[in-house]
Amino acid sequence: MKNKKEIVESLPAKSKQPAGKKAFLFKALTILLPLIFLIFLEFILRLFDYGDNTDLFVKYPPDTRYMVMNYHASEKFFPDTANSPIGNQEPFAINKSVNTIRIFVLGESTTIGYPFNPNGSFHRWLQYRLTHMYPDKNFEIINLALTAVNSYTVLDFGKQLAQYNPDAVLIYTGHNEYYGALGIGSTTYVGSNRTLVQALIKLRQFKTVQLLNYCVRKITGLFAGKAPGDRKSLMEVLAAQQHIAYQSADYKAGINQFDKNMTELCRTLNSEKIPVFLSTVVSNEKDLPPFISKGSAPGSAAWYYNAGQLALKKLRYDSAKVDFYKAKELDELRFRAPEEINVLIKRLAAKFPGVHLVDTKKLFEQYSPHGIIGSETILEHVHPNLFGYAIMSEAFYQAIKKQQLIVEKPEQEMSLDQLQKEMPITRMDSLKGLYEIMMLKTGWPFNQPIAAKFKVEKSIDASLAVKVALGHLGWTNAMGQLFRYAKKEGNNQTASKVAEAMVLQFPQNEEFYGFAGNLNAVLKNYSAAAFYYRKLFMLNKDMQLPLAVFHLYLKADDPASALNVLQYITAPGREKMGAILKQIITDESLLTKQLNNTQIKQRIVANYKQLGLNDTEINIK
Repeated sequence: MKNKKEIVESLPAKSKQPAGKKAFLFKALTILLPLIFLIFLEFILRLFDYGDNTDLFVKYPPDTRYMVMNYHASEKFFPDTANSPIGNQEPFAINKSVNTIRIFVLGESTTIGYPFNPNGSFHRWLQYRLTHMYPDKNFEIINLALTAVNSYTVLDFGKQLAQYNPDAVLIYTGHNEYYGALGIGSTTYVGSNRTLVQALIKLRQFKTVQLLNYCVRKITGLFAGKAPGDRKSLMEVLAAQQHIAYQSADYKAGINQFDKNMTELCRTLNSEKIPVFLSTVVSNEKDLPPFISKGSAPGSAAWYYNAGQLALKKLRYDSAKVDFYKAKELDELRFRAPEEINVLIKRLAAKFPGVHLVDTKKLFEQYSPHGIIGSETILEHVHPNLFGYAIMSEAFYQAIKKQQLIVEKPEQEMSLDQLQKEMPITRMDSLKGLYEIMMLKTGWPFNQPIAAKFKVEKSIDASLAVKVALGHLGWTNAMGQLFRYAKKEGNNQTASKVAEAMVLQFPQNEEFYGFAGNLNAVLKNYSAAAFYYRKLFMLNKDMQLPLAVFHLYLKADDPASALNVLQYITAPGREKMGAILKQIITDESLLTKQLNNTQIKQRIVANYKQLGLNDTEINIK
């Protein structure tokens, strides 16, 4: 009797071939069917528009000539999309004009301006300054920062920017490296293998993965007990590993993560010839005790902090600075970036020719008593107050100026002091920020209850600030209410500040330029009124506007600016008007050397009258 092997071998060759083909086909289908199913499912989900588009930018719904940051862009970094933050909506033109300077801003909560966003952020201070210094240029400064993210998000966003023709990228990041999305100490941590993490970020863009993620959340939610009223801040939700000792393996993993991500980003942007302005980061060292200290014995974070306070009292400022620095470095709850982050930032700026250092920390030290950064500029651990955000903008401005990013000469200089006086931050903005910080500090890890004696003042500013801070009223609606109230009360000063603030928020909206121009003219702020009408003319080529701007500059006794505007005026006699202006400019230059020369003064007055001003409108400086 033949065995099985002999029987098989005795079969004709042709009878063995089909079995081999069938086996191969079976194996191929076994492998391909799940893939085919997933592709089909992805197609069906897209067909029915399931899930969210996580592209960085989408078309701006009110005006499809513009793009804005996508509300859902952050979702691929967070497994629970309920925790994913929403960024600013700052439109920029799809077709960039020749006259436009486009700057993208990357970073975390400090970069977005918390708790004074939108208009308290450093990029808005910078935008206001540059726009007033170069009124004939269009500045698009688009802030892509998000709260609770770190270098993984900054890298992902930054690598997508080249196609949008940026003139520069500004980066302020580093504090969230441990507890930001996908950080080593975060609840969203998935591993230290960067290839794996970046693959996961890509996968989360697929609808199938979003569906799977949704199902997992629903199932786990059924078994996750939650006590009534158990509401945690995002800081506490994300901080899984609250003890990360100095120079431990996890500490080094966070440093390595930042190093690798930021090196890749700087290399990418440098190769694409996009100037990068990379900033050192700042934190409160003097007025914030360590969150978590390993005991209080000599050499601990708490010991160094107490030693710093004692040295400060004894006026030993150099010793105090060193002690506060060591206390911050040894703090095991790493909500403040270790100084090694700043070392890496400086190294990256030195390594890549297109990466320019913005030493924000150094400038903060210059504006801090005895060079020790504390509550004079920082609200709690890392977020600046309004003065701090102004300093931050100054650091970036000086770096931009040094690198001559804008080749044209400014029409006028604006100092930091002047910027602080003119920046349209309302009292409502200021109070809203302070109330938000007060509420933040009631939770972990600050655990500071609101003082029993604290009471919200009885004013429209405070009332609106509380509503915005609590999330009961949107900032734009609050500003609208404040504007209408100010107009009703005849408070044109506040109304003009609101209008100017809305110009920063909605730079494509012609109406706000009109409000700002009209109100400043009423207040006899003629130069400011001329500026806003001039910007309006860039949006709306109404040929009546240049003439209005011309007369406003005359009232402001600014003949040089009036002469610049003259080119846009089509009225007859333009050449004669230009000659008169040049004579005024010459005479005013002479007057600075001959202050009591009445003949020159009379000639200036007569020339202003020739240009249409009456006696009450002439204001010779």
